[in-house]
This record gives sequence, C-alpha cells and structure tokens, in this order.
Amino acid sequence: MRILSFPEQETPSDLRVQVRELQEQAWPSPPGSLAPADTPSHDPALRPLSMLLVDDESTVLAALDILSKEIVHAGRRYAAGGLSTVVVARESRGHGYGRRLVAAARETMVTRGLDLGLFTCDSPLRAFYEGAGWRVLPGAVLIGGTPGDPFPSDRPGFDKVTMAGFFSADARRAEASFRHSRIELYPGQIDKLW
Repeated sequence: MRILSFPEQETPSDLRVQVRELQEQAWPSPPGSLAPADTPSHDPALRPLSMLLVDDESTVLAALDILSKEIVHAGRRYAAGGLSTVVVARESRGHGYGRRLVAAARETMVTRGLDLGLFTCDSPLRAFYEGAGWRVLPGAVLIGGTPGDPFPSDRPGFDKVTMAGFFSADARRAEASFRHSRIELYPGQIDKLW
C-alpha cells in the first residue's frame, strides 16, 4: 500500500474515477446531477491536494482532499488548511486505512508550511480524527461560505465539532484565541465548510 498525492486537477483519470465512485457511495448525488469524474470537486483558489491510499493494484481504498487558504483571526494572518471529502471504501473500512491517510494528511500540512489545520466533522467521528492526531477545538465554530452569505458550523440541525492542529510556533502561541471563538474561514460557495 502507498499514499499518492496530486493537485486535484492533475489526479490521473483512472484514479479520479475511483475516488468519485467512493464519494458517491458516501454521499450519493441526486438523480441526474452526477458530474463527470474529471470535473473538479473543489474551488481551485483553495489549492486542492488529493491524497489517495491505494493498494498494490492501484485500487483506491481511501481518499481525501486538503484545501488551504490564508485566514485572519484575532487580527493575525495564518496559512490554514482543512480536510475535505474524507472517504474510505465500504469494503475497506475497519482496517485503519482512513486513520492512516488522515494522519498522513496532517503531516503533509506540516511539511507544506501551514500554520494550522482546521475542519469540522460530525460529532460521532471525533474519536476517529483524534486517533489520527487531531484535537477538538473546544467551543470553536467555523464560519464558512462568504462574508455576504455565511455558513456557520453551528447551524440548526448540524452536529459538528471543530478539529484542529497547531503546527507553527505562531499558531501554537495563539491557540487559546481560537478556543470558544467564531473563526472566519470563508472558503466560498463551492466548499462552504471544506
């Protein structure tokens, strides 16, 4: 098994088709709305990096995307990244593949020089992400969407927790300012909460 990484639009088509199939297993598209496999899933401005865990036959067992952008929080600028579209093939679940890939994504964010990683997950997945090195950011709410059309992670009906990793010295020093705060992520209309 190996982990492959590509800018989303440079992912080989055979692998991209497999990733799209896994995503359809997890989040089925409404009838008639499935986009072609070569259609980007993310806003290119967020510099999507696709990470795939594949077996020896190049079958995709798990996939995710890292999205990144600069954010401003408490008057300071940070290079932030987040996980998006984390998925494991149904028949491959329970073998630690997802945890391995999520942990590798965290290390990739560090090596890419990001200050911090922030993303939301459904509350029942908290332990999964903690097992891969992420920590809950208590009381934090990510504000997605745009300033004119915000999409907060504490919307009614959502059961989300914010996960974080503080990588740079500046981010570690500022960690307390992120707790119990509303963090203006604003990734846009395509990736509302990455």
